[in-house]
Amino acid sequence: MSGTSSPEAVKKLLENTQGDLRGLSLECRKKFPPVKEAAESGIIKVKTIAARNTDILAALKENSSEVVQPFLMGCGTKEPKITQLCLAAIQRLMSHEVVSEAAAGNIINMLWQLMENSLEELKLLQTVLVLLTTNTVVHDEALSKAIVLCFRLHFTKDNITNNTAAATVRQVVTVVFERVVFEDERYKDVIEQPVPVPGNSNRRSVSTLKPCAKDAYMLFQDLCQLVNADAPYWLVGMTEMTRTFGLELLESVLNDFPQVFLQHQEFSFLLKERVCPLVIKLFSPNIKFRQGSSTSSSPAPVEKPYFPICMRLLRVVSVLIKQFYSLLVTECEIFLSLLVKFLDADKPQWLRAVAVESIHRLCVQPQLLRSFCQSYDMKPHSTKVFRDIVNALGSFIQSLFLVPSTGNTSTTVNQTGSNTSGGTASSQTNPGMLGMGGGVTVLPAFEYRGTWIPILTVTIQGSAKATYLEMLDKVEPPTIPEGYAMSVAFHCLLDLVRGITTMIEGELGQAETDNQTMTEATSSPTQSSEQQDLQAVWEEMVNACWCGLLAALSLLLDASTDEAATENILKAELTMAALCGKLGLVTSRDAFITAICKGSLPPHYALTVLNSTTTTLSSKSYSIQGQNVQMISPSSESHQQVVAVGQPLALQPQGTVMLTSKNIQCMRTLLNLAHCHGAVLGTSWQLVLATLQHLVWILGLKPGVGGALKPGRAVEGPSTVLTTAVMTDLPVISNILSRLFESSQYLDDVSLHHLINALCSLSLEAMEMAYGNNKEPSLFAVAKLLETGLVNMHRIEILWRPLTGHLLEVCQHPNSRMREWGAEALTSLIKAGLTFNHDPPLSQNQRLQLLLLNPLKELSNIIHPDIRLKQLECVLQILQSQGDSLGPGWPLVLGVMGAIRSDQGESLIRTAFQCLQLVVTDFLPTMPCTCLQIVVEVAGSFGLHNQELNISLTSIGLLWNISDYFFQRGETIEKELNKEEAVLQKQAEEKGVLLNRPFHPAPPFDCLWLCLYAKLGELCVDPRPAVRKSAGQTLFSTIGAHGTLLQHSTWHTVIWKVLFHLLDRVRESSTTADKEKIESGGGNILIHHSRDTAEKQWAETWVLTLAGVARIFNTRRYLLQPLGDFSKAWDVLLDHIQSAALSKNNEVSLAALKSFQEILQIVSPVRDSEKPDTPPAINVPALLGAMTATGLGRSFMRTDSIGERIGRYNESEPPIITDEIEDLNLWWAAWNTWYRIGSESTKPPITCEKLTFIPSQPFLTALIQIFPALYQHIKTGFSMDDLQKLGVILHGAVSVPISSDASPFILPSYTEAVLTSLQEAVLTALDVLQKAICVGSENMQIMYPAIFDQLLAFVEFSCKPPQYGQLEMKHIANAKYNQIQLFAPAEWVALNYVPFAERSLEVVVDLYQKTACHKAVVNEKVLQNIIKTQRIPLSLKYACPSESTWKLAVSSLLKVLSIGLPVARQHASSGKFDSMWPELASTFEDFLFTKSIPPDNLSIQEFQRNESIDVEVVQLISTEILPYANFIPKEFVGQIMAMLNKGSIHSQSSSFTEAEIDIRMREEFSKMCFETLLQFSFSNKVTTPQEGYISRMALSVLLKRSQDVLRRYIEDERLSGKCPLPRQQVTEIIFVLKAVSTLIDSLKKTQPENVDANTWAQVIALYPTLVECITCSSSEVCSALKEALVPFKDFMHPPAPKVQNGES
Repeated sequence: MSGTSSPEAVKKLLENTQGDLRGLSLECRKKFPPVKEAAESGIIKVKTIAARNTDILAALKENSSEVVQPFLMGCGTKEPKITQLCLAAIQRLMSHEVVSEAAAGNIINMLWQLMENSLEELKLLQTVLVLLTTNTVVHDEALSKAIVLCFRLHFTKDNITNNTAAATVRQVVTVVFERVVFEDERYKDVIEQPVPVPGNSNRRSVSTLKPCAKDAYMLFQDLCQLVNADAPYWLVGMTEMTRTFGLELLESVLNDFPQVFLQHQEFSFLLKERVCPLVIKLFSPNIKFRQGSSTSSSPAPVEKPYFPICMRLLRVVSVLIKQFYSLLVTECEIFLSLLVKFLDADKPQWLRAVAVESIHRLCVQPQLLRSFCQSYDMKPHSTKVFRDIVNALGSFIQSLFLVPSTGNTSTTVNQTGSNTSGGTASSQTNPGMLGMGGGVTVLPAFEYRGTWIPILTVTIQGSAKATYLEMLDKVEPPTIPEGYAMSVAFHCLLDLVRGITTMIEGELGQAETDNQTMTEATSSPTQSSEQQDLQAVWEEMVNACWCGLLAALSLLLDASTDEAATENILKAELTMAALCGKLGLVTSRDAFITAICKGSLPPHYALTVLNSTTTTLSSKSYSIQGQNVQMISPSSESHQQVVAVGQPLALQPQGTVMLTSKNIQCMRTLLNLAHCHGAVLGTSWQLVLATLQHLVWILGLKPGVGGALKPGRAVEGPSTVLTTAVMTDLPVISNILSRLFESSQYLDDVSLHHLINALCSLSLEAMEMAYGNNKEPSLFAVAKLLETGLVNMHRIEILWRPLTGHLLEVCQHPNSRMREWGAEALTSLIKAGLTFNHDPPLSQNQRLQLLLLNPLKELSNIIHPDIRLKQLECVLQILQSQGDSLGPGWPLVLGVMGAIRSDQGESLIRTAFQCLQLVVTDFLPTMPCTCLQIVVEVAGSFGLHNQELNISLTSIGLLWNISDYFFQRGETIEKELNKEEAVLQKQAEEKGVLLNRPFHPAPPFDCLWLCLYAKLGELCVDPRPAVRKSAGQTLFSTIGAHGTLLQHSTWHTVIWKVLFHLLDRVRESSTTADKEKIESGGGNILIHHSRDTAEKQWAETWVLTLAGVARIFNTRRYLLQPLGDFSKAWDVLLDHIQSAALSKNNEVSLAALKSFQEILQIVSPVRDSEKPDTPPAINVPALLGAMTATGLGRSFMRTDSIGERIGRYNESEPPIITDEIEDLNLWWAAWNTWYRIGSESTKPPITCEKLTFIPSQPFLTALIQIFPALYQHIKTGFSMDDLQKLGVILHGAVSVPISSDASPFILPSYTEAVLTSLQEAVLTALDVLQKAICVGSENMQIMYPAIFDQLLAFVEFSCKPPQYGQLEMKHIANAKYNQIQLFAPAEWVALNYVPFAERSLEVVVDLYQKTACHKAVVNEKVLQNIIKTQRIPLSLKYACPSESTWKLAVSSLLKVLSIGLPVARQHASSGKFDSMWPELASTFEDFLFTKSIPPDNLSIQEFQRNESIDVEVVQLISTEILPYANFIPKEFVGQIMAMLNKGSIHSQSSSFTEAEIDIRMREEFSKMCFETLLQFSFSNKVTTPQEGYISRMALSVLLKRSQDVLRRYIEDERLSGKCPLPRQQVTEIIFVLKAVSTLIDSLKKTQPENVDANTWAQVIALYPTLVECITCSSSEVCSALKEALVPFKDFMHPPAPKVQNGES
């Protein structure tokens, strides 16, 4: 405005106006004077106005009618020049807005006249335009007139005018509506009272509208009238009108001024009531028309669609839908349905083209599409318009392929060239060739089943630039080029997808951010209702369109031969899949993904993978010839370049399959999808991964380290063929594949789970396929599980279980390659998991660490050795890298080592053992102490493996090392375990359960030891002797060396649960062991004969174990005794010793006794007060010796701690010193055991079988040697019964024979009379006893007789060796020892008992010397027994097995009698010895007059020596018996006298030769006898009548004897005649004669009163007999006779007178 109102402008206007008026007056001055005048007055008027007014323009406007009048008049002249001048001037005035309304009306009227006269038409139009555009002075009628003027000019004949008018009309219409907009702007702040509009208001009721709006309303209403061919209401004066122009005007108004219609109800009403019905009515010919339907068939001729109108209608519809959709919901539904109908195949091509263009316009407006969806698809009973549109596009595209476009079919064939007509051959020979020939570049196109449709570049992406909707100048329908419609439809789809996805994704993003801010505010995520509505709309949109889209896109993808088009289609499918995923629409998402997947795989192939769960692949017959093209190309694949040929991944081997470049393109899209939208794939990961797996397989990619796939060679079948194009692609694809799984770290947890599940089920399928054949399996899934696991380490917890759970299944697969990869993946994951830098670190997140290690443990349940090897290698690596930080993971790791079983092969066991060794050497200090027990158990389990002896032995060594470690770190371990225990205890209490662990009540550190002991105990009963031995030595060494660390109470468990349990098992195994001979110890090892049966090998174990236990009892007695049930333990131990001692194995039995000896040497505990500083029970050097002797070569310089330990016990719990009684009980228990062993082992066998077991000498010796020590402790209570028992055993032991092959080692050579050690022991035992009795109490002395009995029994052995059951034995006496035949029939040799018997005898004598006077000895007739026993050898004399026997017997008897007789005399009155005298008499008799004959080789000297022994006996009689005759029974004396008598006369041996007779006659003996006789005949003092009686008896015996001899001699002499008598008889007679002379001498010397008259009578009676001898011939006899006769002179008295009672 300012431009026209500035002073310069005003000045200019005035000048110009005046100029115009001047010009006008000049022009008109001739012809039109009135005009001239008017002009001149006008000039004056103008000047006046200018002069008078300050606001010149306003003044001008007021007076404009006058100012304008001259110009109007000028126009009236109809002179062109004048008219032009005037119109120019009017325009100038108008442009300065100085024309009033009235003036304007005048101007219009003037213009109308000009129009009617067809003058200056263009200037008119120009003027109208200026008039209407500068301001709003023209309105209502004037306006309508101006508009009609323009319309009328439009329909002139002149083309230029026509077009100008048309343009003017358009502009004017626009101006009218623009005024409304301005008017609304102006009044928008004024709040007006709305006038109620009556419901069915007449369409002319516009009273409510403001002026401009009213004009616009009238104008629009009339336009509708005109298009509908009705009369206008307002545009009065219209003469004609075209529909096309009307429609264009309507469209432009609707398009340019939607707000007018939306803001004013009246206008909206017009739209609804007028425009829509109009459009629908005008569409009718198009709807009814069917292409190709013959006219004759329909009764009324159908109006043909008219392109210009139809096209304009579609434009209007587009605008209506775009701008007024919200007002015209119902109407739009109709329009849209029509649009959809127009796409039908039976509509003309041009109609379909414009329809598809219209639809394209809608497709680029996603918000609009959304509204459709909300208004129709989502309403219950409404048409699903949005769905229909999409479906229509789909079927449209399909129809284009199915129905070749009419008129263009021939070109199609030509374009595709030989590919469709030439059949299969060309595609087979030249798959890379496109089009007709070599270098022809083919248009981008779609080709499907022979229909070839080029792709035209229609518009740029996202804008719907139509071609045919813009052809406003065309009247005839245009010809649509081939492919146009297809291209537009294709773009519709792409734009539709792009629009929807962009819109929804944007809103989704917005919603998410809103949500987040909301959540932050409210802290609880809630979905607002509007958000839910939004979600519903999005879902509905997708649900409505996806089917159609997918159908169309899939078809296009199949048909596309152009890379760019394919890319676009794939991109659309991808974005749709992603969108469906984001909205959680699973079905549609999966459908799109399936489409991409199918595109990636070769045809037919896809179907089996993606559509069939059944693997009926074998039913499809793929053959390379003939079928091949069908297989590769269901549609247009022949246009695709084949880039790879490979093996299909299937159960049965089939032909090859080919991949085209399009497959690879799809594959990349698939990868892209997975990579970018993995989070929304969910369950369709399955599809994606399955497809990738197949592609990877066909391309021959194989997994490498970490799970990445690398191009590899196929293992079997024809190798994959790859073109260079794809070769360069492969690394990229492989890289994308890896990146895809790397990107899984950005997925949320749920998506990640979907990915893992998909991989797992893929893997399961691969496993299914790999069953039952050893083909190369597909390892894609396993490799990718590994890759996914590795990149998601930071949140491994959430996927660990499914991941490892599945890999564990893979590890169990029978296909070795498959399980190898399973194990590889699993172990890599575990190692990576442990090394990963977790937050918080593993050391603080024990649960995670255990979780990570758990699968390693699970692997132990798999039997395949290769898997176990991997597992163990993994453990080894973990130990080497993480060993220090395993912490709570130790039990699992150790469990893995411990899970190896014996049957799993040596290499596995070796590897596992290697791990264990590493643990024991390096990691014991770093592991929690609670795991130490597991280490012990695992080490023990290796000991029990029977695969490899060395491992077993080494593991025992490890146990030793472990025990050493426990010892060194005892205190720290103990502290830690106690702490742990307290925690566990608390937990248990809280749960209300008991704490359950092995060896429970013991403190935890002790439990650890107990476990170690128990393990070693198990190893001590291993089937292999070497292991048993090593374990036994280690067990006892550990208990010995470290046992002092145990709490006192724990010893109870050690004894009962460890040691006794072990003894029981060993005893059982030993007694049941096999006696079969073992030939060799495996390999070429020879076995010593002492170990060549299992039984003997077990014997060794038994020995070792028993000795070990005994040693512990011995050395640790100070600890054991205070335990409550020591006596019970003692009994059990004794029982074991007994069963071992009685086992039929010499080695065991002997060892048992050694152990027995060991435990009996225990010193009784010292009382506290006397306790020395060092513990008395432990003899340190001995202990050390004993331990080092175990042969382990380990030194135990640890004894110092024992003292400390005892000290510790003293402080805390002094051992209760048991009183002696208890001690005695122990000893008595030992005695009972000893007795049972003795009585069992020495009891002779009942039957005499070949294989009878007879105890060995060393055993018996040891047994007997135990007694003295034992006796020392039990002597106070040792009773007669016990003595009896002892006797039985001693007797039995001595009776046991020895086996003939052992005899040379045990028996002395024959010449030496030596005792065996057993016999020594027996005597020692008795000696101990008698010594004890000697110093013992009175009541003990009653045992003497029993001892004598025992000894005397032994004495008898000299003549009667004992019998051992029924066993036949050789006696040494009858097999002279030098010539023992070792192979004599008897296996057993009795010992030479002589020395033993003799020694026993000596003992008897000694003992008797000491004890003769003891009451018991007297009462029990010991002396009699001694004599009785002696009688045996004495009576045998020369028949004794050994000569020494009877000699010793004599000397012993003499000694005994010398002591015993006085005692006997003492007790004569008591009658206790009565029975002894006859026994003694018989003994003398038997000895002095033996029946045995001296041996032939007896020398004279010997004989004389023997005689001197006889003489000694007689001397004894003369000194010890006869002098005390009055204390001795008469009969006995009689017997003695008779014996002396016999000896004195008739004692020569009858067997001597003549030559020896003088010596051999026992002259000395006889003489002695005789002298004794005599001596006792005339002993001077007759102290007792008894003595006299003996003398008399002796004399009468002697005289009687002399008489007999003499008589017999005389008789013999007479009979012999001249023959000399035998020498001995002569000797005898001489002896008798000497005796007689001696007697008479004696009688003379004796007191006369001492000599009995009878005696004298007997002496004298001899005389006649003597006289008779005078006749003998022997001079010796004669001289003797002389001497005998001489003394008789003293008897020659004269007879004396008879004296009465001369006898008195």
